[in-house]
Formats: sequence, structure tokens, C-alpha cells
Amino acid sequence: MGKEKIRLDKYLWSIRLFKTRSIAAEACDKGRVKINGDAAKASRAVKAGDEYEVKTETKKWRIRVTGILNRRVQYSEAIRYYEDITPAEEITRIQYQAAAFNTGKRLSKVGRPTKKEKRDLDDFLGGS
Repeated sequence: MGKEKIRLDKYLWSIRLFKTRSIAAEACDKGRVKINGDAAKASRAVKAGDEYEVKTETKKWRIRVTGILNRRVQYSEAIRYYEDITPAEEITRIQYQAAAFNTGKRLSKVGRPTKKEKRDLDDFLGGS
């Protein structure tokens, strides 16, 4: 399954760091994918042993390429083609951030009154 040359955007998409290949290419263009501290182009050829720093929406990854994957496969197989070498402090930051995640939904019984509560309030205040 290993091909000698593969584009960086296609590799990042195939190992499932990005949902689409165009999003992976866009991340490369915007400088969110780096090799040795320098921005990596989407057309860069990926080789085994390369180390990349990748910023996605949710996480900042550091990965080491262990194998070349030229097509998208299921997650359980895709994780065999890279090694996650993300620093421990980044992982703990993400876990803390996930624990403090706000869904944006309002808490039950907090906020605007329901129709029933409005009727009860009108009856209590003697409204019409």
C-alpha cells in the first residue's frame, strides 16, 4: 500500500487529521502545517521519518510519519501510518479545555419563562 511519493495534503487527509483534502491543502496554505518550524506547502512530498506540526481546529498535533498511505482508510488502520509525538502539556491543555466545554444550550429552568409560567405569573399578579 505504500507509495514512494505522496503530497502532504493528501497524506494528512488519508490519516484522518482533516475531514477533506481541500481543508488539508488550505491549512498548508495558511501556514498551519510546519516542518522544522517552517511552513510546509501542500505539494511537498512526504517521506517516512518526517516530523510535522499540524494545527487543526481542535488540537495542535506533532506527528512522525511511519508509513506512506495513499488512500483514505478507516481510523483504526490509519493510525498505523503515523506516530503521535504531541507534547504532554498540549494534551493536558486539550483535556482541560474539553472539561470546561460549553455547549451553548441554556440550563433547564433558567432564562425566559415558559408559556405556563407566564400564565401562572399573570394569575398571581391579577392580570387579565
